[in-house]
Amino acid sequence: MRGILLSAAIILPGPAFADPPLKCEPAAAQADATGNLPSPTATGMTGAARQPEQQAAVATSTAAPDAGTSPIITHIIQTGAQIVNLGEAHGLQMILARADNQFMFFQLAPDGAAAVSGLQAALSVKQLHQAVPDQLTELEPAHGLKAFVLRDGASFQVVYATPDEQQVVPGVMWDANGENVTRRQVEHIDGMAPTVMVGPGALDQPATPVPPVPLLATVNATTFGVWGDPSAPRLWMFIDPLCPFSVRAMQKLQPLVDAHRVQLAVIPLSVIDREDNGESTKQALAMLSLPPEAMVDAWRAGRLVEPAHPEATGALQRNLAAARAIGFSGTPTFVYRKADGSEGRVDGLPPDMAALVASIGR
Repeated sequence: MRGILLSAAIILPGPAFADPPLKCEPAAAQADATGNLPSPTATGMTGAARQPEQQAAVATSTAAPDAGTSPIITHIIQTGAQIVNLGEAHGLQMILARADNQFMFFQLAPDGAAAVSGLQAALSVKQLHQAVPDQLTELEPAHGLKAFVLRDGASFQVVYATPDEQQVVPGVMWDANGENVTRRQVEHIDGMAPTVMVGPGALDQPATPVPPVPLLATVNATTFGVWGDPSAPRLWMFIDPLCPFSVRAMQKLQPLVDAHRVQLAVIPLSVIDREDNGESTKQALAMLSLPPEAMVDAWRAGRLVEPAHPEATGALQRNLAAARAIGFSGTPTFVYRKADGSEGRVDGLPPDMAALVASIGR
């Protein structure tokens, strides 16, 4: 759920939008170097994070009848959420997504293919124009909703207008593929180019295009944990210990590891630190404080404890730098050698893990 339960400020202007975090990816993502598979981040979610073997127990449900089976509802359910239909207000359907003691409100876009994370605020579009005309910029509409960005010094807040324009929803829009629509809407505006701020600061420079680097040489220079038969083909996996899609990837890979079809090299990162109040960094440092052969087992069993080894911070910074070097966008990200000897890469959770493993060469 940490990949779909998204925070939404309801006070204007809200938190800075100029520094969005890296992503924790859901099913069906980006792709390998020749073109394969993206999806949501989580921000500000409450509740304790689940470890890999705990996460599988989350129940699912169908959407309420009038919420229908829209693509965005289906996508949220696939993250392991239960859906509660809260009715319609000002032309938008509101739902509550729950998983254990974690929850998030969403306003469904009119086309059913996207949702804004947040609650409606009692402020009309007309009032916005009257109150802060010089600090309000209208964006391109998305999925049937008008959008505006509010500037307050160095801070930004994107809001979406209800169809009747009598309310606004401060928040982030996600589509049914898990793409951050809001990020795409603002990326062309001067001064709002995303800046990556991750973990202890190794990736806190503005995101700029980087030339291709050798994938396998880069991941081989990271600090990682190994799991599985050392004689099996190796699959490298960048993870955030608290990213639910990293957890799900591990669950999907377990039977393949048990069958000696693949060995995992797990590279800990901290990419959702801002969303879990620094817990990702703590967990990643705890992993990196262990011997390579113990990292993955400790993560899977929820036995990551502090304090971290003094050298763990440097290892995490190097891992983050490696991720940056390959143009990393979120967890999980997979790197491997293909059967023909070329390098392969998949960003996000692939729909067919067995097929990915079958494509790995030695």
